[in-house]
Amino acid sequence: MAEQVSLGVDANPDCTAVVRSLPPVSAETEQVAPAVPESGLPFARSADLENCDGLILGSPGYFGNMAAPLKYFLDQTTPLWLSGAMIGKPAGVFTATQSQHGGQETVLTSMMLPLLHHGMVICGIPYSEPALNQTATGGTPYGASHVAGQQGRELSEHEISACRALGARVAGLACRLA
Repeated sequence: MAEQVSLGVDANPDCTAVVRSLPPVSAETEQVAPAVPESGLPFARSADLENCDGLILGSPGYFGNMAAPLKYFLDQTTPLWLSGAMIGKPAGVFTATQSQHGGQETVLTSMMLPLLHHGMVICGIPYSEPALNQTATGGTPYGASHVAGQQGRELSEHEISACRALGARVAGLACRLA
């Protein structure tokens, strides 16, 4: 999904998507993951949020909420909140759940709450996006979503369209607000 959202961002010639991941959260009190992964996407840092013109967060859904690594990361952004570094920047969210009724909309709103506290401008996907009216899989006005199923099914055409629409929408707003 992140790749499809980034394609939507990159479709705007004035924007460049920067994709990051997060390390897993552990119950151990010692550091269990390196600061920079040996392979894959680099881990996100607070500076990435401070330096971006727009932000799109994604998370799998667990019991109707965002995943622990994202919550843990956002919980560490108090210095950005104190400085007002995120105020006025556009933001969007996306998720994937195992089932059609896996709490996608509550996962999306759980990710929005810290962004609202940061003073960000939340944008979703308007119903003018045809995929929202045609989908039998994922996609909501709150943000892009995917129904993964137990076997991890591929994104549907409508889910891909919703991801790209979200990326394009946040990128367009970022250009206008920057």
